[in-house]
Amino acid sequence: MFPSRADGGSYTDNLIGTLLAIFGNVLVSISLSVQKFSHVTLAGTKDPRAFYRTKTWWCGFVLTCLGEGANFVSYAFAPLSLVAPLNAVSVLASSILGLIFLREKSKPKDFAKRYGLSFLGCILTIGGTYLFVSFGPNSHEKLKAENIVTHMVGWPVLLYLLLEIITFCLLLYFYKQRRANYLVIILLLVALLGSVTVITVKAVSGMLVLTIEGTMQLNYPIFSVMFVCMVASAVFQARFLSQACKLYDCSLIASVNYILSTVFAIVAGAVFYLEFKNEDVLHICMFLLGSAFCFLGVFLITKNRKRTKTFEPCVTMDMTNGVPTIHDKGLVDFNGSFSYGALVNNDGVAPANVPVDLEQPPVSSRAPKASDLKKD
Repeated sequence: MFPSRADGGSYTDNLIGTLLAIFGNVLVSISLSVQKFSHVTLAGTKDPRAFYRTKTWWCGFVLTCLGEGANFVSYAFAPLSLVAPLNAVSVLASSILGLIFLREKSKPKDFAKRYGLSFLGCILTIGGTYLFVSFGPNSHEKLKAENIVTHMVGWPVLLYLLLEIITFCLLLYFYKQRRANYLVIILLLVALLGSVTVITVKAVSGMLVLTIEGTMQLNYPIFSVMFVCMVASAVFQARFLSQACKLYDCSLIASVNYILSTVFAIVAGAVFYLEFKNEDVLHICMFLLGSAFCFLGVFLITKNRKRTKTFEPCVTMDMTNGVPTIHDKGLVDFNGSFSYGALVNNDGVAPANVPVDLEQPPVSSRAPKASDLKKD
């Protein structure tokens, strides 16, 4: 099913792994856009169905599975330090899809002013991707169970794991006991768990590919150990990410998490799998320069996204109809409307009227009697 590979790896392996990672990240970005379109469509209509009962959402879910599957297999072919930074392709594809399916119309000058940083970020990301793919590590080995055990018992790996465990425990102490809910602390916890995840994902993926090729690897205990660590680290990583999303802006989380996770993944690949062992200084410097370009590009792309604003309602009176109308106090124009429950703000739509009882108590219009005047 897969082409046979030499023990030392080759240019073909890197090319297959790189193309699989790029293809998987593009599919993931498309699937997210499709699923968001499904949620927006349901929120804008009176369809009582849940989102998981729509064909559009299931289409996005299938694309997500295919994309993550391609990413998973790519670790078996290309070095870890080459696959991890390619997550920038997902951010790049999402930004391009957002510009293509942008609903609002604006003048070229306003468009350039608003999306100039995103355009610059896309250029930097594309250039950085080309650099680190061209000058990335080319050393790749077949991940047999014996090779993985040999890597684990080496003193650099044991020292790296010890330092990682100590750092994780210290950060977890400050986060849980000292209530230090800083974004950097939470995402450092995510990045430390992510380094364990990518190490185990590469090991599990490599052994599965070798098993499919005909060399059974699933009966070794190291496969079970790596699989359990992969699942556990991924679950806790998702848990910390969800907590970060409750406290901070998602665009800021996306950029910082990408930078920290990629740095730790590159270090893990260099220490655990010795991916930079046979590389010269020039290739390493160009690889790091390309990674830095991707970091800056992703930061600029996510920096330009709209941030969620708090809805502060106020009631004004429509003088023509005498009907109270809900507006967003000081945050949006009175010509727009706030779509409760929708993922987007439907600018340009007439404000929604508040259903109120307009019936007033009857006012007596009879003239005062003479007897009443005499009493006064």
